[in-house]
Amino acid sequence: MLPTMTNAPDTNAAVIESFRANAGQVPAPYDDPPPMALLHTIGARSGREHIVPMRCLPEADAVVVFATAHGSERHPDWYRNLIANPDIVIELGADTVPVHATELVGDERERAIARWIARVPPVAAVFERTARPVPAMRLAFASGVADVAATHSDTD
Repeated sequence: MLPTMTNAPDTNAAVIESFRANAGQVPAPYDDPPPMALLHTIGARSGREHIVPMRCLPEADAVVVFATAHGSERHPDWYRNLIANPDIVIELGADTVPVHATELVGDERERAIARWIARVPPVAAVFERTARPVPAMRLAFASGVADVAATHSDTD
């Protein structure tokens, strides 16, 4: 079951607990899921920390996450939070990594989405459910932690 507005916080709490109990390995409803990260975003209005579990697309010195909101016509709150406060930390496996978020645009965004759909074919339906452009956010590792990418590389 995909999270709805009424059960998303409960679902996130269970996923976060599973993530931390299993060094970042969280089951998915499909085979060979990509890595998961826990994003520690800072509320754009509240200034409070929010922890959001997200599957991610690893790159050499970053991970990319997609603001699909399960096909909703509204951008997810975590996206607005990253735009307002792009310097955050993420958890990858047992590592906590400082990152800087930037939104991918144009051809770079399109290439990232194509790689994501190729990596996780079921996600194509999510992109088709919404008329809004789905933002792609690159979370670049702070200098000195690029070796994290090798540790958490995708197995595809």
